[in-house]
Amino acid sequence: HVQLVESGGGSVQAGGSLRLSCAFSGYTYSPYCLGWFRQAAGKEREFVSSIESDGRTTYADSVKGRFTISKDSAKNTLYLEMDSLEPEDTAMYYCAARYSSYWSCTLSVTYNYWGQGTQVTVS
Repeated sequence: HVQLVESGGGSVQAGGSLRLSCAFSGYTYSPYCLGWFRQAAGKEREFVSSIESDGRTTYADSVKGRFTISKDSAKNTLYLEMDSLEPEDTAMYYCAARYSSYWSCTLSVTYNYWGQGTQVTVS
């Protein structure tokens, strides 16, 4: 049973930076997809970024060039470095994991395991 725990959220001024972390444990083999999603108040959950087991990364157009996803397999930790933050980035951020390689890693409904979320507020 995979468990994910996010940390690193907070409040920051526009133009600032934050780094989110997601500690994952309890897996029997490495998940195929590790992803970051976010949900702003009153909006649908949306894809932010993902990293596949071979290291391939994908970003939403809205964060491309500003956010960087990475993972440290030795520490079982997923990261999201967020730079040049904008008020529109304000949301609850969730990390997620999925074993199957069948679907695109951008599809939130295909993920099996989710963290509890960490709030990011940009003013």
